[in-house]
Amino acid sequence: MNIFKQFYKSTHSPKDIASLRFQGIGKTILYVFLLTLLSILPSIYYLSTTLNEGIEGTKSVINDDIPSFTIENGTLSAETDVPITIDKGDFSIIIDPTGVITNEDVEDEDNAFALLKNEIAVSAGGRIDTYSYSMLEGLALTKEDFIDIVNTVDGMKGIIIPVMSTLIFLFSSAINFIEVSILALFGLVLKNLAGRSISYRHLWRMAAYSVTLPTVFFTIMSAINTTVPNSFIINWFVEIVILFLAIKEIPNEKANIEN
Repeated sequence: MNIFKQFYKSTHSPKDIASLRFQGIGKTILYVFLLTLLSILPSIYYLSTTLNEGIEGTKSVINDDIPSFTIENGTLSAETDVPITIDKGDFSIIIDPTGVITNEDVEDEDNAFALLKNEIAVSAGGRIDTYSYSMLEGLALTKEDFIDIVNTVDGMKGIIIPVMSTLIFLFSSAINFIEVSILALFGLVLKNLAGRSISYRHLWRMAAYSVTLPTVFFTIMSAINTTVPNSFIINWFVEIVILFLAIKEIPNEKANIEN
């Protein structure tokens, strides 16, 4: 049975999952990697989309909305006599060379990036971080420098996205292998409840295929950007039920001997 047929069978057939317990470990590991790749596709898509939209939005704001400014000798100077606040949906950009706006004002914006008179302030999720311009001692930054930085990031998208995608894949793969291993441990209890004799290595293989259905479901939910309440509980409940049904499909050796 090829890996794609295994994928299809594993979404609905505990009997076929049980039959895969004798499969080579290499093919089972490859299957876990395949499921991982499938599960992260929505994340990679949103990462790419968000990065592209963020870069284009930043370019637009810097070029069209922000006045010329210079950060030099630990102080911001700009072509404005009053603070400027630019609202972009749930995110705000603040330019204030006057010293009127404080860190507390930035924190009240929830999500904001602010160039204040003597420091940069970044507010996110109720937390604020500040960075003094004094760290740039001996350097001068201008609006044009910020534009160049954004253009540099834009030109590196072809590197940034693959690198970030690879890191997401590696991290997700590690999580999935741990999940399968823990599910197989549950299988040691389930096999006793079902009165079946099966080793942990066979349970591990079955566990790898038992996670298929919830993986497909949550991947679809992620793709349509829909949050599933109690997703952690639902995921584990479905996996355990599928593994238990697969275990019950294994012939009872004691019954066979008696017959």
